[in-house]
Amino acid sequence: MIFLWMMAIPLFGALAMLVPADRFLRTGFAVRAFGTGVSAATLLVAVSAMTAFDFGDTSRTQLQANWAWAPAIGLRFHLGADGISLPLVVLTALLTFLCFLYTLRHPPEGGMIRLLTALLLVLEVGLIGTFTALDLVLFFVFFETVLIPMYVVIMLWGGAGRRAAATKFILYTLLGSGLLLAGMLLVAVNAGTLDMVQLAARHGTGVSRGVQIAAFALMGVGFAVKAPMWPLHTWLPDAHTEAPTVGSVLLAGVLLKMGTYGLVRVALPLAPDGAQVWAPWLGLLAVIGIVYGALACLAQRDLKRMIAYSSVGHMGFVLLGIASLTPVGVNAALFGNIAHGLITGLLFFLAGAVKDRWGSTDMDALGGGMLGTAPRLASVLTFASVASLGLPGLAGFWGEMLAMVGAYRPHTDLPRTAFVVFMAVAGIGALLTAGYFLRMLAKITHGPAPEPAGPAPAAVSAQEYAAWVPLIALTLLVGLWPKTLLDVTAAPVRALFGGG
Repeated sequence: MIFLWMMAIPLFGALAMLVPADRFLRTGFAVRAFGTGVSAATLLVAVSAMTAFDFGDTSRTQLQANWAWAPAIGLRFHLGADGISLPLVVLTALLTFLCFLYTLRHPPEGGMIRLLTALLLVLEVGLIGTFTALDLVLFFVFFETVLIPMYVVIMLWGGAGRRAAATKFILYTLLGSGLLLAGMLLVAVNAGTLDMVQLAARHGTGVSRGVQIAAFALMGVGFAVKAPMWPLHTWLPDAHTEAPTVGSVLLAGVLLKMGTYGLVRVALPLAPDGAQVWAPWLGLLAVIGIVYGALACLAQRDLKRMIAYSSVGHMGFVLLGIASLTPVGVNAALFGNIAHGLITGLLFFLAGAVKDRWGSTDMDALGGGMLGTAPRLASVLTFASVASLGLPGLAGFWGEMLAMVGAYRPHTDLPRTAFVVFMAVAGIGALLTAGYFLRMLAKITHGPAPEPAGPAPAAVSAQEYAAWVPLIALTLLVGLWPKTLLDVTAAPVRALFGGG
């Protein structure tokens, strides 16, 4: 029931935005404060879910709600979480709350704050539902629920190129969703059930090898679009660049995780034979994405666009870990998901702060010397950058390092030589990642400041600190004590491979 409450609270909050303004929440600040309160209540329920969760048995699906939905065709409204999904549920609730907190003083341009509040709350419902659904059709319904709110957020509150970016986003994701639905139904029809818990426990039993190969290909492409995997990534830079700050934070911090989570939760356990066939190709595309993303970042002049392309590279490490088909690699992928959500969410908050103060995210136009003109903002940007480039002791290090370990010792049925080459190429990508972040810091934080063309940049606000500090603290926590997260995911990952 607890996850039902987590979705009911933001859903009722969104419906409250339909009440006429002359009767309810008459000012924009009151609406933003209401959204912050609703998201805070959802976060409190997420924290209560953590306290009720049995961390001694993280492989077991817990806190379930299971009702008949459409008995005639075997559909059930089945929710629950294990150690794979619970961290993503909490991350969703946290980032949504921080986005609302940020908007208290920094609302996006374009007005219509009631509509924005409703859309962000519906987005939270879809994300939590995606990470807790245990019926294939229910999973797909929530997976699709996320698309329209994000499309509208980009379309109405985005930058100058928002229409093209939003259109590309919706077309890519709808195409991927069609393939995803076909792949899931192919498995369900052959297995005779839509229950994801039963299907995972069978490890492909009852579904022929040919069906699994076809189903994994369909589901893999559908999830790869959302991840995003090269060459299906081209919607991402435009969407990130044009989206408002809160849209970019949620898009990078949580929406991209829907693709990699789906691969681990749905594609791997439902079609393990197909996974073994396609894993080398998945690994190849992952390392191409790592190097491509880094090289693209080196060519960027816009800060937001550079951060967007960095996501292609970072999610490449997540996909490489999944492609190894080993517990080490999949744990690396799940760790990388959370680390990327924390760090890249922080980076997009900081990019928004830069845009608010200087009116641009063009690195050449910004010039250097930010450490002198805005030392606190520049210091947090430096921290987030070194965390993203994988500095040991911070969250970004462990996912990348463990993904390369998984590639060095892939599943015994996979070509080890090829994966060792993938590991070496990924290592080159990690070096390039350090290069583009250090280049960015050298361009905008170091050196002499340009002659001021106007008033000094505003000091960091209390709302900005409130949005940044939790992400900084968690980046340090999981970086210095990675077992806090690895202990949660280890048991369900072993169960994923039949290890109990």
